[in-house]
Amino acid sequence: MPTPVRVASVNVNGIRAAYRKGMGEWLAAREVDVLAMQEVRASTDDVTGLLGPEWQVLHDAATAKGRAGVAIAARREFAAHRVELGAHDFDSAGRWLEADLDIDGTTLTVVSCYVHSGEVDTPKQVEKYKFLNAMTERLPLLAAHSEYALVVGDLNVGHRELDIKNWKGNRKNAGFLLDERAYFDRFFGELDAPVECVDGITRPGLGWVDVGRVHAGEVPGPYTWWSQRGQAFDTDTGWRIDYHVATPALAATVQAYTIDRAPSWDTRWSDHAPVVVDYQLP
Repeated sequence: MPTPVRVASVNVNGIRAAYRKGMGEWLAAREVDVLAMQEVRASTDDVTGLLGPEWQVLHDAATAKGRAGVAIAARREFAAHRVELGAHDFDSAGRWLEADLDIDGTTLTVVSCYVHSGEVDTPKQVEKYKFLNAMTERLPLLAAHSEYALVVGDLNVGHRELDIKNWKGNRKNAGFLLDERAYFDRFFGELDAPVECVDGITRPGLGWVDVGRVHAGEVPGPYTWWSQRGQAFDTDTGWRIDYHVATPALAATVQAYTIDRAPSWDTRWSDHAPVVVDYQLP
């Protein structure tokens, strides 16, 4: 019998603040099996205390206290987990956490990922490209490790013009640079086929699937993040930067895709909306 698995991912923008604003009520009602979080910005004890005893929790804190931090929580035991990404001299702490789950005999690998926001012509952008390079190297190994693998999280890049409301005004800003978007052309390009990337360079595709875009089709958004400034949320001037990036075998099992956008600005508990996907493992 196929096994349904609901996976939710959200940048919580600080889990303690999120719980004060209503995250717990959202989670209690959502029947999530696996929860991936980014920008946790709390201790492991804080995370386990807030989620409660019914959850198994993995948490990788950032090197700098109070920054970044990724976690994965599940309602069953983890079979294994890994946190290393990239070269030994590259600090990926708090940004990449892999976990294997045994789902009735099938291995589901879930990664909670938080890519740097970056800033043009600064060391922050250099670190962002280092991270995206490391992701590019890791994705084929993940696909070889598990036929059912999933990278979720705040990837801080709008892949295409459809993914940003004000794309024309952001062409020179981090998050929508041609060099950044070219990585995503490769991620979602046909496996090993030549992909003409948006920066004009042809590279081999990695064969992963953008679940959100496949589900939504060729339409603007639907967005997952809105600036706290001005009327961005009310006017839906957003970005789609929170992803479910799946192997083809896993993407083929998707039953439903939902962005849990808050009904109003004042009912949000994060500046990001959770992305919730129902998979069905064989």
